[in-house]
Amino acid sequence: MAIPLSYVARNLWARRLTTLLTAGGLALVVFVFSTVLMLDAGLQKTLVSTGEEDNVVVIRKGAETEVQSAIERNQANVMEMHPSVAMGADGRPLASKEIVVLISLAKIGSERLSNVVIRGVSPLGLALRPQVRLVEGRMFRPGSSEIVVGSSIAKGFSGTRIGEHLRFAQRDWTVVGRFDAGGSGFDSEIWGDVDQLMQSFRRSAFSSMVLRLARSDLFERFSADIDVDPRLADQAKRERQFYSDQSKALSTFINILGLTLSIIFSIAAMIGAMITMYASVANRVSEIGTLRALGFKRANVLAAFLLEALLLGFVGGVVGLCCAALMQFASFSTTNFQTFADISFGFVLTSGVVVKTLLFSVAMGLVGGFLPAVRAARMNIVDALRAQ
Repeated sequence: MAIPLSYVARNLWARRLTTLLTAGGLALVVFVFSTVLMLDAGLQKTLVSTGEEDNVVVIRKGAETEVQSAIERNQANVMEMHPSVAMGADGRPLASKEIVVLISLAKIGSERLSNVVIRGVSPLGLALRPQVRLVEGRMFRPGSSEIVVGSSIAKGFSGTRIGEHLRFAQRDWTVVGRFDAGGSGFDSEIWGDVDQLMQSFRRSAFSSMVLRLARSDLFERFSADIDVDPRLADQAKRERQFYSDQSKALSTFINILGLTLSIIFSIAAMIGAMITMYASVANRVSEIGTLRALGFKRANVLAAFLLEALLLGFVGGVVGLCCAALMQFASFSTTNFQTFADISFGFVLTSGVVVKTLLFSVAMGLVGGFLPAVRAARMNIVDALRAQ
């Protein structure tokens, strides 16, 4: 015979103030824990959505980022003529030879400078990124000193509105358009003509190359061929995998920091839950004795108090998760440790975050309520009834 769930719920309701304070402490910890998970999920979504399934990024072997890479023109010509590369309607390979450099720009409302990615793209660069669409102004003209800016750049940096000018690489560049990349990493970039940018920055080699495969299953063949070609010293990665790798250092930092804070706060929250449950046991000694006298076993009493602690943790988890869900309306900007460039991303609440958060909150309640539950279950019937 088990103690009814309604009895456990009524006990929590009867101690509303204590329940509220304890659940509030658990909710605070859950809020920190879930926002960290949401931040990491937002970072992953931003960078993974930057890539297309059939696109391949080629950089120099040994380079971890496009900034560190260099691809000679003759090497780029060899790779774009590979039979695995898709052809456009005009018979030209669907490939974009690109240059990536960093410049410093001032953020709006402050004098603080942050690194921003300048990407020089070939005429086919936009066609290879269907998630990128022009939302204001026009596209830059090839061969001109014109640039277009991502939506995050336009919101966060000075001098990036349409018609304004940026000076870098000893030239003035006119902002002629703003594009939206659907929340991907391209939103934190500035694009211009690859030939003009190479000339201005005095570069003789491209940073990377983006190619569209004729079929997705041709990647292994393409990668193996350029790996053994003696004329090349390059490596190929699927575009989504490439940008996912760019987030590893920052993602690791966010997770370690969040885990450390969550552990510290959760210890305090579990101690609070334990104190609450011990007080509950002390105030209900006679009630526990009555339950035992009515025929409920020690295991039933233990299960009832553990269930009470689990419900307490669950309530705290739901409250904390609801508060964390509001963070989806906020965005976050920081430096990507891999590329040293500013990147903007938001908080994303996924089903995985919800499950992990609720399991974490229930676990805190269980740990905090275990010892008080054991104490309640071990009470002697006679001693408990004598306390009436």
